[in-house]
Amino acid sequence: MVIKNVGIGLRHQHLQQVIDEQPDIDWFEVHSENFFYDNLATYQLEQIADKYPLSFHGVGLSLGSADTLNQQHLQNLKNAIERFKPDLISDHLSWSSIDGHYLNDLLPMPYSKESLQHFADKIKQTQDFLGRQILIENPSSYLQFKHSSISEWDFFAALPDLSGCALLLDVNNIYVSCVNHKYQPQDYLNAINADDVAEIHLAGHTKKVLENGTILIDDHSKKISNEVWLLYRKTLEKIGNKPTLIEWDSNIPKLSVLLSEANKAQRYLDA
Repeated sequence: MVIKNVGIGLRHQHLQQVIDEQPDIDWFEVHSENFFYDNLATYQLEQIADKYPLSFHGVGLSLGSADTLNQQHLQNLKNAIERFKPDLISDHLSWSSIDGHYLNDLLPMPYSKESLQHFADKIKQTQDFLGRQILIENPSSYLQFKHSSISEWDFFAALPDLSGCALLLDVNNIYVSCVNHKYQPQDYLNAINADDVAEIHLAGHTKKVLENGTILIDDHSKKISNEVWLLYRKTLEKIGNKPTLIEWDSNIPKLSVLLSEANKAQRYLDA
């Protein structure tokens, strides 16, 4: 089975409903760490994997950390890949661990020549261990490192040539970061090689009003905004049609709402 068109993020509360109803959707993406160990959810996912292509989206590799790669985590991921045979495997342009202690967040990278090579080396080590190419997702960010010497989009766009990875282009993250840091989305899109992009993410965000202004928070808690839909259309015009995922990770709605958002994304692809 090959991933194409539009998928949705599959969450635990919808697993049995998907098994029972077999909705008309092309594929599902799951958080890989939720399926490392035997439990009811892993058995449910096995049934779903028999009928739908899967994408594995991880949050735990911490590729940007100065720590060495967590070998147990890598082995758990490899075991899950062998069990469920996902079509795509992805993680984030971020770090989340230091001295073996993990933080409950995806933290931003400083963008420099040294950190770029470090990140690319970690990707190559991961791909060598897994025997599979992985995708790297661009971040949503709220702070910047003063000593960054490379733009986020140039850093992100350089990873495939340096590591052999592919890119997961999160359109909502581009919009959030561009608003927060006053970037231009077109600069981001212009830096991306269309052939490097293997998947697109779409999600909702929240506006938070602070004393010094408004910041956008990438919380995946609501429907995709009109501004992100517009940027999605521009993205497709720039890079062509790519498998697209609807993400929704908090305040998770009924499955029908996710399917409705997926249908909307499909209309953009069809156009």
